[in-house]
Amino acid sequence: MSAERRDALHGKRILLLQGPVGPFFRRLSHLLQAAGAEVHKVNFNGGDCLFYPSQALRWRGPMESWPYHFAALLERLRIDIVLLFGDCRPIHRAARDVAQQLGVRVGAFEEGYVRPNFITFERFGVNGNSQVPRQRDFYDALAREPGLPERDLGNTFWWAALWAVLYYTASSLAQMRFPRYQHHRPLSLREVWPWLRAGGRKLLYKWTERRALRTLTGSRSRKFFLVPLQLSSDSQVSEHSRFASVADFIRHVIASFARHAAQDLMLVIKHHPLDRGYHDYAPLIRHLAQEHRLGARLLYTHDQYLPALFDHMRGAVVINSTVGFSALTHGAPLKTLGVAVYDMEGLTFQGPLDEFWSAAAHFRPDFELLHRFRAYLIHQTQINGSFYKVDTATAATAMVSVADALGAGQRQQPAVHRPNRHAFPGNARALCVCERRARRQHQ
Repeated sequence: MSAERRDALHGKRILLLQGPVGPFFRRLSHLLQAAGAEVHKVNFNGGDCLFYPSQALRWRGPMESWPYHFAALLERLRIDIVLLFGDCRPIHRAARDVAQQLGVRVGAFEEGYVRPNFITFERFGVNGNSQVPRQRDFYDALAREPGLPERDLGNTFWWAALWAVLYYTASSLAQMRFPRYQHHRPLSLREVWPWLRAGGRKLLYKWTERRALRTLTGSRSRKFFLVPLQLSSDSQVSEHSRFASVADFIRHVIASFARHAAQDLMLVIKHHPLDRGYHDYAPLIRHLAQEHRLGARLLYTHDQYLPALFDHMRGAVVINSTVGFSALTHGAPLKTLGVAVYDMEGLTFQGPLDEFWSAAAHFRPDFELLHRFRAYLIHQTQINGSFYKVDTATAATAMVSVADALGAGQRQQPAVHRPNRHAFPGNARALCVCERRARRQHQ
């Protein structure tokens, strides 16, 4: 790391909230401290404590008090930047709003926009909250950059699965110590059953769907649309789309397809592999097939090889999944129905969904635009690494990104006027803290 970046970290006060499951935030903390930063951490459940067992604060209070507590914590510790994983979790959404009102920088980690060898780090927020430009003119004006070599990380699934099992087990055992904490999935030892059920279903689907890929890449090639589903618990669905749930999205897409797609086309709905043990949309899809008289034109599948489907489909419809960006790299027509960083003129179909079924045959993403966008995305937001592998290389690269975020421009200055009440519902004391600090910074 350069001396300039070390200077950007030296003496800075950094606050870590929840990180990805596993020891990534602990490794990052050690490196930041070695570079001269003062690092603080807040734990919210037993899983957080397992992977960050010492020198951490613990929050056991109710969610409605968290914004006030967090504002006071930023004030007391004089924090320069807050680091978190997943900016749409309730505790992080409130923290991001408070930090921005106080002029404190936020650095958000997330799974990679570019898969499989990258993770994401952005200032302010990720996905629907990303600051990545979404205007074609911006990328048309960029110089064409050659692609950079990527470190192949191999299969990280089993490491991620191990950390997840340990995290959920520790969280379940420590629930009495954090009685008010609410996770996006139940923090219970019963969570092992969906994973066991997922294993059984995987074996079942491998047999029952053994001919599906051959049919879709053979006689049905270019005669089907693909709908890759997102996790039922994915906050990108609830936060950055108009759909209340994945099931709501399924209903909308099937209804549009039934009304407007040609009779010789199929709709293939692919289940998310990590949601296999939690949800089964087969009853819903069977009901919708009967309601719209689609019969064999509607197929529900699970463990098919996505790159092969991308190369043989007529087009794809997503909410805002990163699978959509992968489809673009295969030259596939894509329609997004939520807020996505890659949704822009020249890459995705900009017309209504009802028109996409007929327009997809003549629409293709602009590969020159895609190349420039991908290069910019990697350079500005992606880290070639994995949260889950047992090495320090990813944390070391992430530290460089944190240094750049601290060294970029001047500290964000909040307005002196009264902060947005919607950021702190029902919490007047948090507003007072925000106002007090904002006035001091303008004196």
